[in-house]
Amino acid sequence: MAQHNDLGRLGESLAKTHLEQAGYEILDENWTHGKAEIDLIAYKDKVIIFAEVKTRTGTGFGEPEDFVDTRKQKLLADAAAEYIFLMDHQGEVRFDIIAILFKNETSYRLNHIEDAFWPSA
Repeated sequence: MAQHNDLGRLGESLAKTHLEQAGYEILDENWTHGKAEIDLIAYKDKVIIFAEVKTRTGTGFGEPEDFVDTRKQKLLADAAAEYIFLMDHQGEVRFDIIAILFKNETSYRLNHIEDAFWPSA
C-alpha cells in the first residue's frame, strides 16, 4: 500500500476524532458520488457539514488546505447536493476543510477551517 494512502487514512482518523470531541455526530465517512468522495459528513446544531481532509508532511507546495481547488470544490458540491437530496435535508449546510500538517511521525498541527468555501454553481 502506498505511504500517501496511509497518511491520508491517518489524517481522516485524526479529523474524525477531532470532530467527535468537538461534539459533532459523524454521519458518513468516504461517501462517494460519481467521481467525488466526501471524506467526512458530520452533523451539529442542525447543520450538515461536508468536511474535506487534507494531510501533508510539508509545506513546500503550500499549506494542506491550498489543495482544495475550485475543481475539487465543484466535485464536493455536486456530491453534497446528491447527499442532501437523498437525506431530504431541509436545513443549513457547510463546507469545512480539516488541514493536518505532520512535523514528524508523532507531532502534527490540525487546522479546522469552518465554512472554508461555498462552491459556485
